[in-house]
Amino acid sequence: MIAANAPDPTLRARALAYLQAALGPDTQLTRLEPLGGGACQEIWRVEVRLADGAERALVIRGDPAVALPGSLGRREEHEVINAAVAAGAPTPAARWLTEGLLRPGAWAYTMALLPGVTLGAKVTRDAALAGAREKAPTQLAEALTAIHTVTPDRVTLPLPVPKDPVAASLDALRESMERLPCARPAQAAGLAWLLKNRPPPGEITLVHGDFRTGNLLFEPEGLTGVLDWEFAHWGSPLEDLGWLCVRDWRFGALDRAVGGLCRRAPFVEAYTAASGRAVSAQELTFWEVYGNLRWAAGAILQGQRVLVGPERDLELLAIPWRAAEMEYEALRLIARQAQTPTSAP
Repeated sequence: MIAANAPDPTLRARALAYLQAALGPDTQLTRLEPLGGGACQEIWRVEVRLADGAERALVIRGDPAVALPGSLGRREEHEVINAAVAAGAPTPAARWLTEGLLRPGAWAYTMALLPGVTLGAKVTRDAALAGAREKAPTQLAEALTAIHTVTPDRVTLPLPVPKDPVAASLDALRESMERLPCARPAQAAGLAWLLKNRPPPGEITLVHGDFRTGNLLFEPEGLTGVLDWEFAHWGSPLEDLGWLCVRDWRFGALDRAVGGLCRRAPFVEAYTAASGRAVSAQELTFWEVYGNLRWAAGAILQGQRVLVGPERDLELLAIPWRAAEMEYEALRLIARQAQTPTSAP
């Protein structure tokens, strides 16, 4: 998410009118401030006092001035989130879709502000969250299982349905690599390995697309919510598992491959038990390599948003250096797979 660049003096009045239409004419707007700390959407924290005196904390999530390639608009995301909520995913419902609230032509919706911590370094290391990390294998598996019960034959969503989800993901990766400012030999080698070792197409489900530490809310009792659905799409459910294991999402806790929270084996076992899907070591390695290469390219493209684009967020310039580490991890996984092709995940 991105904070608004400059305060709009008329936004407060528009926000109040919007919230009063949704919650009642006596609703008072007591707080309105931009939330920062990410890189994708425009997000505002809102606090209101209702006619009966009750107070509620909300989030308004709106289209950014410049969207990332492959990301959903808020209209599409609104439908995706509510389909996931209906399936039992632990994410707040998207409500009161509107156009023009944050800026002309931009869509926005509101959701509850859930309690919890998303900061990766704290989630993976804070002693107060040790209990949450112990519950992570089961809770992450159950959350993903709920998401992956949403399928094109059950739910109609404004998302293209690929004939081959593996091919679609590889095509998207290739397109990202073609947009890079210079050749990256490690990424080219990784893509060649993926093309040679691709699994069969398999089933198609809803894929969160960015299910990782940093987009997951935790309290000491465990997982409280799944956020940031802008990269949701129809695809292979195992793509989400591989993405969660990408090296960057461990925040230094490299011995806990699953988001810096737990090891692979208990998580895969929990996912198999919850979903009924067997996950082979080869399949997980494929999607881990894919995820690391996807983020290696994505990290570089984030910096390009400032270097050759309209963005002026200096935080984006700190992201591209991560690409080399993700490239290293992809090559390390490929080498490990060649040495122990039948090892357990």
